[in-house]
Amino acid sequence: MEKLIEKANLLIEALPYIRTFYGKTIVIKYGGAAMVDPELKDQFAQDIVLMKYVGMNPVIVHGGGPQINQMMEKLGMKPRFVDGVRFTDVATLDIVEMVLGGSINKEIVSLINRHGGKGVGLTGKDGQLITARKYTRNQNGEDVVDMGLVGEVEKIDPTIIESLDKSRFIPVIAPIGVGSDGKTYNINADWVAGEIAAALKAEKLVILTDVKGILNSKGELYSSLTRKEVKQLIKKGVITSGMLPKVESCLTSLDQLVSKAHIIDGRVPHALLLEIFTNEGIGTEISP
Repeated sequence: MEKLIEKANLLIEALPYIRTFYGKTIVIKYGGAAMVDPELKDQFAQDIVLMKYVGMNPVIVHGGGPQINQMMEKLGMKPRFVDGVRFTDVATLDIVEMVLGGSINKEIVSLINRHGGKGVGLTGKDGQLITARKYTRNQNGEDVVDMGLVGEVEKIDPTIIESLDKSRFIPVIAPIGVGSDGKTYNINADWVAGEIAAALKAEKLVILTDVKGILNSKGELYSSLTRKEVKQLIKKGVITSGMLPKVESCLTSLDQLVSKAHIIDGRVPHALLLEIFTNEGIGTEISP
């Protein structure tokens, strides 16, 4: 009986969050171990379907770096990175499109559908969703080495996402865009998630990682930060390397009226539900 009461209490704790987020859009950047471990993949799909059934509009943007590396190595190609960004020539782009827009995207859609959702796979090419431009300057406005067909978001047209949401579908988006020059560009999934959250005026942006969240110099978790505090941590060099694109994505979304951004540990079972439906949460919440 005590276990049943505990379950009831958990549902009651979730009630105010269900009420608050009903009808709201939540953009989730899906990556890391949660995309590799079979049990975590299944739990992620369950979380997404539950969110949809209680009235939220989850929108998924996914990465796939390790899977791209594996495919390149199988084909005798060596991945090349400059400052954490994948150099993308024509041959590499073919693999990126095949892995991101093909196998990974369809696997996520299949898992969602298996759990009773209605997933639809997209790339930025569909419905002119992502207009891209060549990546020539970093986030500090400094010139970068020519990275080939690496792009950044120039414009998001959310029409196709909004149409799918209204029809009870769950969009699953691969971060590939098209430039005004007609070229296809490989774009960092964190950047795309932030820009899509901004274009949709989402209630939340949630980024799944393989760390607990934003950590201080002692490795301790910041459970909550403001935009100003995050910028100070970047200046001090506390936030660096692979965490930078994720944090920059959060700041981009907050600058465009997204209410809150979260960086959470995707290795935790049902990480999404724990962050959205509980009082404590599990990662770092960033507010305006």
